[in-house]
Amino acid sequence: MNNGSTIGDKPIKEQYLVSGFLVLFLIHSTQIGVGVLSFQRAVVKSAGYDGWISVLLAGVVVSIIISCMYILLKRANGDLITIHRQIFGKWIGNGLSILIGVYFIGLSVLVLRSYIEIVQVWIFPDLPTWVALFFAVLFFYYVVAGGFRTVVGLAFLGVVIPSLLFPLLLLPLEYAHFLNILPIWKHPLTDIALGARETTLSFLGFELLLMYYPFLKQNEYTQKWAQLGAVFTTITYTIIMVVSLVFYSEEQLNRTIWATLTLFKVIELPFLERFEYIGISIWLILITPNIALSLWAASRCAKRVFHMNQRLALVLALIIVVITVFFLPTRQEINLFNEWVGMVGFYICFIYIPLLVLLQTIVLKVRRNKHGQTMDV
Repeated sequence: MNNGSTIGDKPIKEQYLVSGFLVLFLIHSTQIGVGVLSFQRAVVKSAGYDGWISVLLAGVVVSIIISCMYILLKRANGDLITIHRQIFGKWIGNGLSILIGVYFIGLSVLVLRSYIEIVQVWIFPDLPTWVALFFAVLFFYYVVAGGFRTVVGLAFLGVVIPSLLFPLLLLPLEYAHFLNILPIWKHPLTDIALGARETTLSFLGFELLLMYYPFLKQNEYTQKWAQLGAVFTTITYTIIMVVSLVFYSEEQLNRTIWATLTLFKVIELPFLERFEYIGISIWLILITPNIALSLWAASRCAKRVFHMNQRLALVLALIIVVITVFFLPTRQEINLFNEWVGMVGFYICFIYIPLLVLLQTIVLKVRRNKHGQTMDV
């Protein structure tokens, strides 16, 4: 029985492994990030008041892709680098792994720059980007250099603590107009599918499983926890989408950039006038696992491909993050970058991963047949 814990023939020491059920927190924490603050606008443009159906459809597709990833990982008994080498050979496989590593760095930049922008717009308009970036780099170096178990601990806190915030998002239902979402399914299936495609961009992050799978104890039995994490994400996005649809008009959603964040403005407390400040602050705890796990995965890619020290790889990744952030000074550049990373992530998760399953099946079948013929001879 595989206890989890190997990459090819090299065992991973027990001290570096984490319990399999923690994959629930890893999946959920990487899917709930800055995207949940603004996903409604893109979905409503395609699916209108049927956007909540698009969210459910996207959740189903994500669960299917997670199943595909487990097929790949169980067959390869390793991580994404192992899968690439198994299918494409060493040189092409390593080249593809480097490209995926660059994508992981792009994910971390997307989340970090988007959050800094939110802080600059909502709380500190005069905050220089370099100041926030300086403290972020120090923090993420400290966390990721501490190893995978430290990152997992951050992911656990990133789910538990912000979860106390989500019930407050139901308070705007006091002003809800539920007739907005009736009748159900007013849009054609093509529009709902387009809305689901927009939603999947907010679901990105679960593909990091391809890198940390070998660090899970008895990893081949952890799929139920990964699926449960994705289900929790789908439920969270669906609830937020429904609340937004019954609170805002369709025109308002089309004009509101951060619809979820704006919902916090409805919350009124006797001792606090601007509750959205609290929401943004707590959201920092939620987005840190996104960035930390993406940087860990990118540095892990470099370590596996180039056989370099992972801390050195982390330093190089952070340098790339800093340089990239400075090339994104305004909302226009941030939007273009987010669209680019989202498009690449969509193709990797929903086209490339199923393609890998097909190619892996063919390669393994050919090798079995070849081995059988050799044995016969």
